[in-house]
Amino acid sequence: MTAISLLQEPSTDLELPPWLQECLINQQSGGEDRDTDLICRAFNFAYQLHEGQYRKSGEPYIAHPIAVAGLLRDLGGDSVTIAAGFLHDVVEDTDITLEEIEERFGTDVRQLVEGVTKLSKFNFSSKTERQAENFRRMFLAMAKDIRVIVVKLADRLHNMRTLEHLKPEKQERIALETREIFAPLANRLGIGRFKWELEDLAFKYLESEAYRQIQALVAERRTDREARLEKVTELLRSRLEKLGIHVFELKGRPKHLYGIYQKMYRQQKEFHEIYDIAAVRIIVETNEECYRALAVVHDAFKPIPGRFKDYIGLPKPNRYQSLHTTVVGLNGCPLEIQIRTIEMHHIAEYGIAAHWKYKETGSSEIKLSSEDEKFTWLRQLIEWQNDLKDAQEYIDSLKDNLFEDDVYVFTPNGDVIVLAQGATPVDFAYRIHTEVGNHMKGARVNGRWSVLDRPLQNGDIVEIITSKNSHPSLDWLNFVVTPTARNRIRQWYKRSRREENLARGRELLEKELGKSGLDALLKSEPMQITAQRCNYQNAEDLLAALGYGEVTLSQVVNRLRDVVKEQQPVEEVETESNIEELITSSSLPNPPSTTNSKKSPIAGVEGLLYHLAGCCKPLPGESIIGVVTRSSRGISIHRQGCHNVENVPGERLVPVNWNPIDNNGRPLTYPVDIQIEAIDRVGVLKDILARLSDQNINVRNAGVKTSPGKPALIHLSIEIRDRQQFEYILNRIKNMGDVINIRRISQVDGE
Repeated sequence: MTAISLLQEPSTDLELPPWLQECLINQQSGGEDRDTDLICRAFNFAYQLHEGQYRKSGEPYIAHPIAVAGLLRDLGGDSVTIAAGFLHDVVEDTDITLEEIEERFGTDVRQLVEGVTKLSKFNFSSKTERQAENFRRMFLAMAKDIRVIVVKLADRLHNMRTLEHLKPEKQERIALETREIFAPLANRLGIGRFKWELEDLAFKYLESEAYRQIQALVAERRTDREARLEKVTELLRSRLEKLGIHVFELKGRPKHLYGIYQKMYRQQKEFHEIYDIAAVRIIVETNEECYRALAVVHDAFKPIPGRFKDYIGLPKPNRYQSLHTTVVGLNGCPLEIQIRTIEMHHIAEYGIAAHWKYKETGSSEIKLSSEDEKFTWLRQLIEWQNDLKDAQEYIDSLKDNLFEDDVYVFTPNGDVIVLAQGATPVDFAYRIHTEVGNHMKGARVNGRWSVLDRPLQNGDIVEIITSKNSHPSLDWLNFVVTPTARNRIRQWYKRSRREENLARGRELLEKELGKSGLDALLKSEPMQITAQRCNYQNAEDLLAALGYGEVTLSQVVNRLRDVVKEQQPVEEVETESNIEELITSSSLPNPPSTTNSKKSPIAGVEGLLYHLAGCCKPLPGESIIGVVTRSSRGISIHRQGCHNVENVPGERLVPVNWNPIDNNGRPLTYPVDIQIEAIDRVGVLKDILARLSDQNINVRNAGVKTSPGKPALIHLSIEIRDRQQFEYILNRIKNMGDVINIRRISQVDGE
């Protein structure tokens, strides 16, 4: 059945919305509207491709693209955006390629679909790495066309509306991502109507009991609240009209549930102690009338000191404008009142999409150029996301950067600089320019010298003093709050120790792959491709990052093997050159577990005396090899690639593998030694040990070496279940602000 035939023979499973029916009828009647034609062709194409597919709810899958396209239409999206709404899932869920999308619907539609399509072709070592790479791609696509994220937000909103059909664990994962990433994104773009609903829906699944309680309490007091608000609005309307102020809208509304919950949490109050759960909105015609209306409000009700904000004179970064004031309302209850113009209201509701919905009126002059000041946050995301190679650190920094709790400070020339709450003069310096931060000597705040860790306040005038002989201090990592500043400081120290990091990275790679042919490998095309897939420009940068701990050895080796496999068949790889021989020799297939696997952690040594080699201390999940020792210690178990195995004759090697559990079914733990380079301050070891304790990691031994003016060297011996847990722990510690570097260390084997 074609999409057009749905109009003649409506399906019992699918009901088309009126706007889409009208669109199809217009096309069928032979209209020459190119926009209508594009939308109808996109729907028809998506309908045919998704035919026979169903959602978890049991409804036809096409219902989801229709809903997404409808949300985009409500935002005033153009035909390209709406068409992308219909087609946003076809590349992921069907055999259609992006090239076919471009051929049928044009370059713009293809770019939007590509921007919201998740990665599926590459192998990732973890879900976090895949999630991080998807977000990187999405933000890069946003920089080219901001409509990408609007399509993605509409997609996420409809998915959240139908989340009840998924399993609880998936509901929680999607809801958490929505609250931490997509709701703040909607806020950054100023799309208020999406933000509120995304937050409430995430709240429903993450704190379901609190959600139901607040929902019931708000409904319970509805009658009393509406009666009180009606009296307030009647009083204000009468006074405003007497002064000749034309009011387009004046009404009260309850605040959204998650906002009430946050207020209760922040103020540590019960629901009955929260009075301002409703607000009154006044919409007038001009900016001047906004301030006149404010005078009327303050004359009618007593304003509460410290609760007035002028977002008209100083708009938010997402271009939100309004006057906010809180007054003592009827019965002595606090009441929030917002005053804005029609245009301000459109921007508050639709944000960056306001110029689509209201472009015909000419009332909005929003530009999509990423050079616009309101896109500063997006440009910063693009700048520092390339510096953060660790997936978890990238996700954490992304969350921190998206949450909007800003302060507004000024340069000596009067330019407004928007920074995160708690930002310091150092954050300000790096916000101006990297070199300003790198050569910062001191700062004056409001004309007086200031300590560098002083949190800036709204209205501060900040002047940065620089010197070509000055450079960043590691202590700054203890108090800077912006990802840009933190990353630039680390970058400076990485560059200043580049040779040391290169040597360390080379050493790690030699231990894993062997020394033979390593120089040729580093210059090879597979290694260059591997570096690019790890988000580095060349193999040398990748090697330095490996030495610094920005990327793990397993990530490099696994990506390298994937590249080699993609380029040539396995049988050719083994004979083509020493490079390929090197790769395949370090990835020997693991032997299958034996029937006696539960009798020993190591399969292949059942009934034999064995021990784990102290030189490399292998972990479950790592490729291992057994070596028959010349002493009475039996078989020594090494990591494949261990330098002590390089010259062992083949007849002494024993293929072995890990068994997952011991005799009693309990996971075993294995010793691992790590070295942490951290800022030398009181309590740094305690903080690191606390992170280990949170994950139930036993610390067998700990030691600290300090030298004046140098970072502290912390040596820890810990007990780990397997390689996956070890890499997770490394990332947890690495993400601490005080930690400069962390690496696994080995001892010299005495056998």
